[in-house]
Amino acid sequence: MNMKKEIIGREKEQKELRSWIDSDDSEFIAVYGRRRIGKTFLVRKLFGSDFAFYVTGLDNVTLQEQLLNFTVELRKFSGNDDLDVPENWLIAFVELSKYLEKLPKGKKIIFIDEIPWMDTPRSNFISALEHFWNSWASAREDIKLIVCGSATSWMLSKLINNRGGLHNRLTHRIALAPFNLHECEEYFSANGFNYSRKEIAECYMVMGGVPYYLRQMEKGLSVAQNIDHLFFEIGCALDGEFDNLYKALFKYSANYISIVETLSKKTKGLTRQEIIDSTKLANNGGLTTMLSELEACGFIRRYEPFGKQKKDALYQLTDFYTLFYFHFIRKNRYRDEQFWTHSLGSAIHRAWSGYAFEMLCLNHISQIKKALGINGIQSLTSSWKSATSEKGAQIDLVIDRSDMTVNLCEIKYSNQPFTITKQYYDTLQTKLSDFLSETKTRKSIMTTFITTYGLKPNEYSSHVQSEVVLDDLFIFSAHGEYPVRK
Repeated sequence: MNMKKEIIGREKEQKELRSWIDSDDSEFIAVYGRRRIGKTFLVRKLFGSDFAFYVTGLDNVTLQEQLLNFTVELRKFSGNDDLDVPENWLIAFVELSKYLEKLPKGKKIIFIDEIPWMDTPRSNFISALEHFWNSWASAREDIKLIVCGSATSWMLSKLINNRGGLHNRLTHRIALAPFNLHECEEYFSANGFNYSRKEIAECYMVMGGVPYYLRQMEKGLSVAQNIDHLFFEIGCALDGEFDNLYKALFKYSANYISIVETLSKKTKGLTRQEIIDSTKLANNGGLTTMLSELEACGFIRRYEPFGKQKKDALYQLTDFYTLFYFHFIRKNRYRDEQFWTHSLGSAIHRAWSGYAFEMLCLNHISQIKKALGINGIQSLTSSWKSATSEKGAQIDLVIDRSDMTVNLCEIKYSNQPFTITKQYYDTLQTKLSDFLSETKTRKSIMTTFITTYGLKPNEYSSHVQSEVVLDDLFIFSAHGEYPVRK
């Protein structure tokens, strides 16, 4: 269906990009993030009418074809149809600089999209880009070079963490994140959907806040019907998306997939050694790079459980689509085109929704802190698991605050207000006792519940010091990376 082509959210990114374009210096800006996240749309929507030059790299073509594509676009912008196809990238960038020098005085925005594709084997693309920036563009005050790419491993290694001629040459970078719940609600409202917040949350728990996935939804269908339509129907729009996603982001994607598949089986995460034992990947710098890149893309998070050291860090899968894929899409052996609709209310759906809601909360920590009134207090977030209790007591979310207070958060997803029974209350008390005895913390403890519709009032709910409900996760907040325990 046709959706409104307007920028939803991205206030912080829009403000930053505009300020950098308006600066009195030349700027080299990298915008990166996962496939389908809206990088190109954001840049084109903001500056498309002001581009002095714009080119998109071609996927899986030769050096000669990349140079031809570059030249075709340069002919279009310069009006010089006689421009020859250069022999190499060095000459190509020289021709670009010649064209830009002839333009009237003023800011000149150059947008190179899907730049990783242009770096074909033995093309010396990076060397030519270095020369273009270091010897010409950076010495001026009017060049605004914006580069985009989904291949995160390339963007990180060749540009952001470059140790050669482009080392520290980037002036700014934006890691474009998925929408948060507030932005998803804005999107659905702007495009005529009438979903409740719980329905929006369930949509998010399946596919995250990836704009492209949201654009595939039909407003005449329920959320469950849309999920069936996108993921389970034969020939569905997102068939093959998983492999395409990881191949676009990472070189040697099979190793990255092996890591996330392993993590998908352990809700609270695994240590580095446990990942090695399961995947059989070598314990070397390559693994460190893969874990770092997965974390940079938001697919996993690294955290230290409460009271543990850096060496005890766990890696946890936090990407909604990846989690959904391993739990349901790959395992849809029944070939049921209405699998999701038929699964509503089932045990498998309840088990998934509990964990996915926990991930939803971890992705909206800033909103939770704001709802608790502690957004101005420095804090660290983690989880905790008992090392002594027979049943392996654990706490979903621990907010360790600098004001000598710790919020122990229970996260519960339900279709109605959650009831704390006597049995559950006794379990909570045992868990609290274990936490205090094992961690030896001297901080005050606040029991906090994060639920969809709050707690049902009874004799046990009064023992809960604070509550957060689903509506609170929709509080407007710029994308903030939740703090992790260092």
